[in-house]
Amino acid sequence: MSKIFQNIITSSKSGKKLLAVLIDPDKMKIESVLDFISKVNQSIATHIFVGGSEVDEGVTETLVVEIKRHTDLPVVLFPGDVIQISDKADGILFLSLISGRNPEYLIGKHVEAVSKLKDASLEVIPTGYILIENGKETSVQRVSQTKPISRNDIKTIIDTAKAGELLGLQLIYLEAGSGATHPIEPEIIKEVKQELTIPLIVGGGIRSKAQLQFAYDSGADLVVIGTAFEENESFFNEIKK
Repeated sequence: MSKIFQNIITSSKSGKKLLAVLIDPDKMKIESVLDFISKVNQSIATHIFVGGSEVDEGVTETLVVEIKRHTDLPVVLFPGDVIQISDKADGILFLSLISGRNPEYLIGKHVEAVSKLKDASLEVIPTGYILIENGKETSVQRVSQTKPISRNDIKTIIDTAKAGELLGLQLIYLEAGSGATHPIEPEIIKEVKQELTIPLIVGGGIRSKAQLQFAYDSGADLVVIGTAFEENESFFNEIKK
């Protein structure tokens, strides 16, 4: 079993909660990386995710190289497209958008990615990605041409997550979307977690330490925060080690 995934599994079983800071290559300037990563290193963050829905070719790799110059935290790709794959990272969430029905994001993009992945040293972690509506259209929704699952349809959310596990996916990721107006409700997180035997990732709309704790208390094993840091880096002060 590979190192990053093994760490997530071990942490989940022991009750240790993990936090990933998501960096969008389209929004992070290279000259800002040192200061930003210094704040990450002083926080309780355990992982750095890198990726976005719409990123130009080559930008992700340049950013990953610069990030790794300043931290020992694992850098994991969270790619919106094949062009964001870089062997300079430590691992990649091999995302299947199982909340949607667009074959390109269920298998098509994955086939395209194989030629880049087979000779890479990246740790590949199959991950079921479930987009949940948050009141506005997200970039994931627009790019993938798929619809999110309604927050009110908890049964479909649960069944979709469980189907992903039964298909052999190693992680389930509940996502409200970048810039979500509010995070995923604790009830949804709790009920999904109760049905799974694999780790649960939750992201989108979390902008305070209290919301972070709600997600943990509801069953999230790893929480992802991105926009909150983009809009207000002082949030790091709330989550210092």
